[in-house]
Amino acid sequence: MSVDLSNIKISPVSQSRIDTVDFDQIPFGKVFTDHMFKANYRNGCWQDMEIGPVMNFSLHPSNLALHYGQSIFEGMKGAANENGVPLLFRPTDHAHRLNRSARRMCMPEFPEDLFLEVLKELVDLDRKWIPDRPGSALYIRPLMFATDEFLRVAPSETFLFAIMLLPVGPYYGEPVKLLADTEFVRAVAGGTGEAKTAGNYAASLLPSRLAKEKGYDQILWLDGRERKYVQEVGSMYIFFVFEYHIATPELDGAILSGITRDSFLTLLHDMDYKVRERPITIEEVMEKGKTGQLKEVFGSGTAAVANTVKEIRYKDSSVTFDPETAKIAPMLKKSLEDIRHGRVEDKFDWVVRVN
Repeated sequence: MSVDLSNIKISPVSQSRIDTVDFDQIPFGKVFTDHMFKANYRNGCWQDMEIGPVMNFSLHPSNLALHYGQSIFEGMKGAANENGVPLLFRPTDHAHRLNRSARRMCMPEFPEDLFLEVLKELVDLDRKWIPDRPGSALYIRPLMFATDEFLRVAPSETFLFAIMLLPVGPYYGEPVKLLADTEFVRAVAGGTGEAKTAGNYAASLLPSRLAKEKGYDQILWLDGRERKYVQEVGSMYIFFVFEYHIATPELDGAILSGITRDSFLTLLHDMDYKVRERPITIEEVMEKGKTGQLKEVFGSGTAAVANTVKEIRYKDSSVTFDPETAKIAPMLKKSLEDIRHGRVEDKFDWVVRVN
């Protein structure tokens, strides 16, 4: 569907900063392209839409999002094919999830057809920033937050929506060690676990730091009710390669619906692997890890893509895995990257070209 962009102000920078960036040494999340998109929601509609230079926001100290956390975001990726044409990976699905988060957090939806056309325009403007190094990509961060200047516990009536672009390298450089936490929980069914909202991540900071102080890379979250069912990792979803099938925790209302997770499930089914979305207890993971019935564990996510797990610790016990013998995670990562970069046929219609 074509959208009229004539009411969007486009102000390109006079001088790009791209020559100041070393694309061989890009810290994840710290380098931004030249341009961003922003729009304001007032009086029941989106307005003041503009693509222009990356700039700071001006906020009143009573900004409602700062006090009550009415803020959501997305994380998605773009790449380029061998001819330099920018490719967006499943942008419509990210737009769907953004609006699901908006509905849960009592925020206005952003029109999905407009989102796609704005994103194309923005990525086209900064296409030279798409890195071509292996494992690198253009990370895309849509963001929406409340802008009411009023200290009340109530939904805001005004909002700001923005899209930022970042060239990034690999999120994880090495296989990871996970600590199954029995004290803290990420979310419970009926809460905000299914929304990509800022508060979910704020709540994870202390448990993640404590895990790192113990020598682990991330938390392996357990369910908030019984502390026995595996849910997800701090920055990834989790997959287990058992002896006769591959399993991942089912979406139970407390787990964010992952687009990379869904992509991996689709690829595995297409390759005729036996895959199950089911409850998985931490006891099963530890027992089958020790007996050799659990062959491989890996995480999936937009930033990480696929990353192997080399150790899981639960209470006073650990199971380890040899990353060198992992087969499923490297295969899925290559398959997804080949589709993302246009190197193979996209038979699932996941990739959108930016012409």
